[in-house]
Amino acid sequence: MPDSKLPFDLTKRRSWRSLWESAVKCALFCCAGVSILTTLGIMLVLFNECVYNVTGGEAFFQQFPIWKFLTGTSTDYKSPNFGVLPLLLSTLMVAGIAAVVSLPVGLASAVYLSEYASERTRAIIKPSLEILAGIPTIVYGFFALKFITPYVLQPLFGLIGVRVETFNGLSAGLVVGIMIVPMVASLSEDAIRAVPKSLREAGYALGANRFDVSLKIVVPAAFSGIVAAFILAISRAIGETMAVAIAGGSKADMSMNPLKSVMSMTAYIVNVRSGEAPVGTFPYQSLYGVAMSLFLITLTMNILSQWIMRRFREEYQ
Repeated sequence: MPDSKLPFDLTKRRSWRSLWESAVKCALFCCAGVSILTTLGIMLVLFNECVYNVTGGEAFFQQFPIWKFLTGTSTDYKSPNFGVLPLLLSTLMVAGIAAVVSLPVGLASAVYLSEYASERTRAIIKPSLEILAGIPTIVYGFFALKFITPYVLQPLFGLIGVRVETFNGLSAGLVVGIMIVPMVASLSEDAIRAVPKSLREAGYALGANRFDVSLKIVVPAAFSGIVAAFILAISRAIGETMAVAIAGGSKADMSMNPLKSVMSMTAYIVNVRSGEAPVGTFPYQSLYGVAMSLFLITLTMNILSQWIMRRFREEYQ
């Protein structure tokens, strides 16, 4: 008798298993779709506030010409010369300083962890990098304001008679560079460790030492992943808010002087919004204009990183 029920039990079990697999697949698809829907939602909000307002109100670029917004040289929204250009230059300056700090340090750390460090050393350094990555950005901002500027930059530049303002772009760039070192190191190490072991062995067989193998074989082979890590880190630096707002200040101009106060695009959003700009007013809508510019910059960088990865991945396959 039990044997006669076996086919029915197996069929019923397979039916439930198939139903469970379908439910899991659907749940995973919904989770994956959240990121796409979130991106689309951001794009729709920015389009509604900047290009065409579906509720009937005037969008930002319907009130203020795009060309004037892109070429304006003042950050005062009351000025007829208001524009995003000084904010963009300040943002790129801070990101450039951060890149100069983080890219060589992060890549050197990745090469060391992947090619030189023992497992015991990795067990110490990797958690330290993770702790560095987990520190709140506002803490980095106060670290730059209360330590880097008064105890490092001002005494150093004072030796040559150059004045460094309390709020300056150099300290903001340095602290953002320190902040993104863990990202560069972690992503670059993943790319380096993915290089086939056979390439390293071939280099050693030809008489190369470890440094030559790392520099001339492993790093070029992992170039696409390293470039992707660099671009993601720079995107993080461009989008950083609190550290730049605290250390950099709230005044931007066209001088591009890193020793003076700067205001990045994200800092402008914080400063204007903290002033409680009423909804629907020009200052409020200008936030969306700056936000849309920032979104397009980061989107372009991500597209560029994907293109570079595809281009060089084909070369080393």
